[in-house]
Amino acid sequence: MTDDDASKKGHLRIVGAFAGIGSGLTKVAVGHGFDTIKTRMQCSPSGTYGGALDVFSKIIRNEGPLALYKGATPPAVGWAAIDSLLLGSLHNYRLFLVRHGMTETTPTLGVPRLTLIGHGIAGLFAGWTSTLIATPVELLKVKLQLQSQRSVAERQFKGPIDCARQIIRAQGLLGMWSGFTGSLAFRSNFFWMFLSFEAFMRGFSRLAGTPYEISTGAANFISGGLGAFAFWGMAIPADNIKNRMMSHPVPHPHSHSSTVAGGPSFILTARHIYSSHGITGFFRGLGPCLLRAFPVNACAFFVYEGTMRVLGAEKTRH
Repeated sequence: MTDDDASKKGHLRIVGAFAGIGSGLTKVAVGHGFDTIKTRMQCSPSGTYGGALDVFSKIIRNEGPLALYKGATPPAVGWAAIDSLLLGSLHNYRLFLVRHGMTETTPTLGVPRLTLIGHGIAGLFAGWTSTLIATPVELLKVKLQLQSQRSVAERQFKGPIDCARQIIRAQGLLGMWSGFTGSLAFRSNFFWMFLSFEAFMRGFSRLAGTPYEISTGAANFISGGLGAFAFWGMAIPADNIKNRMMSHPVPHPHSHSSTVAGGPSFILTARHIYSSHGITGFFRGLGPCLLRAFPVNACAFFVYEGTMRVLGAEKTRH
């Protein structure tokens, strides 16, 4: 079966899900330490830290270097599942849009390919789909990352299972999806990630036959890293709101100024951030995000795209 024939079939394709597992594990290995610093900056009381380097130095001095990987267990398992769902659904959404005519003709080969906007829409839908798994995984990660005690015995949560147990006991099973609306808003920005990734890939493809031509793998690596800057530039306000929603203390019920009945409120949390910190409050943690964005996503895209080629996935670009 050719790529074109396969893209016209209506059945579900799972090749992207397998490739996504490798992408998710890569993200945790490369980027979790940066993520811990970002979460501390976003969710700690004002004046706790003087900046990203201050967070880093205090964690190393007071808690030890392994503390940078607090909360890594949920992402290690969860990010494999999240990226499996994110990238697996992305591949299927891309094929769906190709089948339904959201294509353009390539200037060199004259064959149809998904439009740039189509790549963005596929990323948007994939982001929304992955929110179902991402919300509980990120909730556990945030809770564990915010524990600054060196000794495990002094921490409220002894690990991810204990954390989940306490949340469910205090807030019910739906408490595991606390911050869902924040997560949905945050993950909508995969529109920009996959649109910009494709735009950079097309730019590199124009270098073919010139002295500046680079390999497909190198183009995947660089495009993934650069696409992450577009993603975080748009996503950081929603990330701040999401993490504040998820940092609501347990076992306290949802009952402070940033909540409504049923859980933390996206709008009220945004208003609380603005009233307390102004517009800059929505950009807390941007420095660590940008530092981790290129290496984490460059590696993840390199693994994902390379795995897709090895597994013979249908093409949506030419």
